[in-house]
Amino acid sequence: MAGLGTQRSEPPLIGCIEGGGTKWNLALARDPQVILARERVATTSPEETLGTALAFFDRGAREFGTIAAIGIGSFGPVDVRLGSPTWGRIMPTPKPGWAGADIVGPFAARFRCPVALDTDVNAAALAESLWGASKGCDSAVYVTVGTGIGGGALVGGSLVHGFRHPEMGHVSVRRHAEDRAFAGVCPFHGDCLEGLASGPAIKARWGASLSELPRDHVGHAVIASYLAQLAVMQIALFSPQRIVFGGGVLATPGLLSLIQEEARRLSAGYFGYDDLSSVIVAPGLGDDAGVLGALALGQRILV
Repeated sequence: MAGLGTQRSEPPLIGCIEGGGTKWNLALARDPQVILARERVATTSPEETLGTALAFFDRGAREFGTIAAIGIGSFGPVDVRLGSPTWGRIMPTPKPGWAGADIVGPFAARFRCPVALDTDVNAAALAESLWGASKGCDSAVYVTVGTGIGGGALVGGSLVHGFRHPEMGHVSVRRHAEDRAFAGVCPFHGDCLEGLASGPAIKARWGASLSELPRDHVGHAVIASYLAQLAVMQIALFSPQRIVFGGGVLATPGLLSLIQEEARRLSAGYFGYDDLSSVIVAPGLGDDAGVLGALALGQRILV
């Protein structure tokens, strides 16, 4: 029992940004259970999107108090190297108008607080390791499959960065026998994984999202094959205890099971996993993995 006159202080208020190529998810939170405000905005021009986000946090600061830190998990490629002259800026990207955009400076200047930055998938990987499907794992991967494909990795309890950051969506995969003719949609690599299995790639060759295709359509097997290849690559490289697959394409009924089964077949019993259905899993945090990852980034910068 607290002594007389003792006041319990509230956890610091954190601004949270999951900055995606299609939408930005904004939140103000003190911990994962106390999200005080949310807003979802379309990713349009940098000026419009950043302006809307700044206005959201302005309103939140007036209502809830001083923002102690802001965490940003951003779509890439983005310069996350502290000390780099372009830290906090979007690197060359097919997203019109966003190459070179500063996504950190406006928030640091407006709110005069520390700003933590990482990729959206690294942020989600961190959140899942703290509060979600990878909790307790010191080696885990998070993959999102939607407008693009990206992955973040946690090895030895630490997020993987390196020269820039992982670009798991741009690996090469073996073409499915029923998918030889499609050139792919990636403007850089054509038929890399993102060029073949992202939402836009699915729509470009079949005219519909994967969830809209009949259950017996070959597209389900094709996309499961490509994503299972990514899972097996991650197993070979990182020996993860969990591989979490999220994103809009993974909302397709039955897709996760197809990926698990194809990854089991491709692994051929070599890697020692008894049951890949307990390794390749859905997010424990659902659609909140990215925004809660931003919360975790903001909390960590204050420690």
